[in-house]
Amino acid sequence: MKLIERKKHIYPINRGLRRYLIKYGREIDIPIHYKELLRYVSSISLYDSKGNDTLWETVFYNEQDREDIHYNLKKIYAILKAEGDMSVMQHLYVDRVDICTYGNTQPFRVRIVNRINDNFDYFYVKMADASRVYGLELEHLLSPNRMGYLVYKDTLVEEHIAGIPGEQFMRQHIHDPLLNPIRISKEFVKFNERCFVRLLGDMHSSNFVVDVTPDFEEIHYRIRAIDFDQQSYEGKKSVYLPQYFKQNNTLIQLGIKHITPESMAQYQREERALIAHRLKTSTKEIEDILYSMERDTISTPENIDNLKKDLSKHYKTSAFLDCKNMGEILRLSLRQVLHK
Repeated sequence: MKLIERKKHIYPINRGLRRYLIKYGREIDIPIHYKELLRYVSSISLYDSKGNDTLWETVFYNEQDREDIHYNLKKIYAILKAEGDMSVMQHLYVDRVDICTYGNTQPFRVRIVNRINDNFDYFYVKMADASRVYGLELEHLLSPNRMGYLVYKDTLVEEHIAGIPGEQFMRQHIHDPLLNPIRISKEFVKFNERCFVRLLGDMHSSNFVVDVTPDFEEIHYRIRAIDFDQQSYEGKKSVYLPQYFKQNNTLIQLGIKHITPESMAQYQREERALIAHRLKTSTKEIEDILYSMERDTISTPENIDNLKKDLSKHYKTSAFLDCKNMGEILRLSLRQVLHK
């Protein structure tokens, strides 16, 4: 049975979440909005260096619009990277704007290039979805990763998250003789635990990347989520556990082979302890985001009812059955970490 059977709804940003974004500096007036990027006149399929269709399309604007759109996209990049200081952006140019037409929010990806050394970077412009914004902020607060994003009205701007796409890592790097199977397996266990505790769903191999960092003796791995649309939406507990997605089977089998149940339990405890520490050091932000979620609609009544029953069985407590929305369920899930 498929873990996710229906396409997720897109939820607008309500007043409570908007107040949170303004309070913590995430809501900033930007010079161009998502709808303006839809004014492209043509597009072509984008292929990778090996001739494979990337499922992205490069879009083209008429001459009159292109100059203004590219300049304003550079200004957005300056806001993301240099607090709006355009003086450091003079040597940058917009090389390409792509659209992913199969995605929930049909995101645009902007490629920025340094004309001095040809170095490049990306950022994304998307329709603002409350679920995704909650997911980004919770990732920022509860994971070891800092998230760069901005919101203005119905537009969401996100920094690019660098790393090897999960499916590519499993296909091309899993048999690398330099791979440390224990370390990557440990990281998958910790990633699995992070997703479950903060209720981030749909973390199959297309929705995370593997950040590989050489250490002085070994190689360090970190698995990072790149898609946050399924924050606290689905009603099945298994959707919030990457271990149940068949697309992740290569990493799952690697863990079964190389780490013991005792080690796995240790890594789970370690990650929960780290999450508990982050909860204690970001108390005000966590309280504010949960307060907003508890007064927001980001899922269906059916999903809420199913998830609270699943978590009640998992944690062996009836407290979840009293929850009325996904915000209350998430608060109680985080409370389990503090209790233990």
